[in-house]
Amino acid sequence: MTASPRSAPAVARTDLPGLVKRGKVRDLYQLGERLMIVATDRVSAFDVVMDQPIPGKGVLLTQMSRYWLQALPACTPHHLEYVVDDEHVPAGYEPHLAQLRGRTMVVKRVEILPMECIVRGYISGNGWKEYAATGRVSGVELPAGLRRGEKLPRPVFTPSTKAEVGHDEPISLDRATEVVARFLASRRSVAGDPRELLERVRQRAIDIYDQAAAHAERCGIILADTKFEFGLSGGELVLADEVLTPDSSRFWPIEEYRPGDDPPSFDKQFLRDYLESVVWDKQPPPPVLPEEIVTRTRERYEEAYRRLTAA
Repeated sequence: MTASPRSAPAVARTDLPGLVKRGKVRDLYQLGERLMIVATDRVSAFDVVMDQPIPGKGVLLTQMSRYWLQALPACTPHHLEYVVDDEHVPAGYEPHLAQLRGRTMVVKRVEILPMECIVRGYISGNGWKEYAATGRVSGVELPAGLRRGEKLPRPVFTPSTKAEVGHDEPISLDRATEVVARFLASRRSVAGDPRELLERVRQRAIDIYDQAAAHAERCGIILADTKFEFGLSGGELVLADEVLTPDSSRFWPIEEYRPGDDPPSFDKQFLRDYLESVVWDKQPPPPVLPEEIVTRTRERYEEAYRRLTAA
C-alpha cells in the first residue's frame, strides 16, 4: 500500500538509525550493502531550505521516480531495489514505517560519477542564458537565431559540475572527460577508457530523455530538460538518484507552450517566482511562506504526477 501524498507525514529533522548524510531535501541511510534514500517534504530554492515543507512532496517524487524506472526500458539497469511500503520494510525500521512509507527507496550501492548529466530538448533556463551570450551550451555549438524556449533540432547532452555547496557549473565534454578520467584513476578496481565511458553516459542519457519526452508528450506535457546521475556497480553503468521528477526536470504544459518564452513549469518555479517578488537576499534565514504559496506549489507537483502517470 502506498501512502497518500496529501496524508503522508513530512520527515522531521530527527535522526533515524544509520544516518550517513542529510541533504537539503533528502536523507541518506546505510543498510549494510545497500542504502536507503528518504525523500523528505523539505523544499529548497536558491540553495536555501525553506522553513515550511510542501506536504506530500517526498512521496510524489519517490513514486514518480519509481514509475519512470519501471516504465522506460532505457532506465535499466538502475539502482532501485524497492520502495518502502507495508510489505517491504528494512529490518529494524519497522517502528519508523509511518515516516518512511512511500517516500523511501532502498537501493544498491553505486559509485556515482561526480557530474550532473543534463539533457536539453529545448533551450531554457541557464542553458538559454549561456546560449544568448555565446551561442553554445557546455561547449556545444547550437544553431543561430534560436528563441527562448525553442525546441532544439535534437537533444543535446550538457554536463555540469556536481557541487556540494553553491551552484553547479556547466562544463564542456573535454572537461567532462577529465572528470571521468579522475574518477576512474581514483578507483583501482575500476578500469576503462574515460572517453568511451562518457560516450556511454551521453548516449544512455539521451535515450532515456527520448523515451521520457515521447511519453510526456502523449500526456500533454513537454519535457524541456532533465538531469540524471549515473554510476558504476560491478563495472556496469547504472542509473541512480531521483529520475525525471519536477525537482530534476523542467516540465511544461503543451497547451501553454509558445516559442519565445518559458511556459509555467510543473515544479517549484512558482515558489521561486514568489521569492523573487519579496525582499530577500537569498541567504538564510528564508522568508516565511504563505499557506497559499505552499498549497499552490504542492498542486503543481500533484498535477505533474497525475498527468504523467495516467497514460
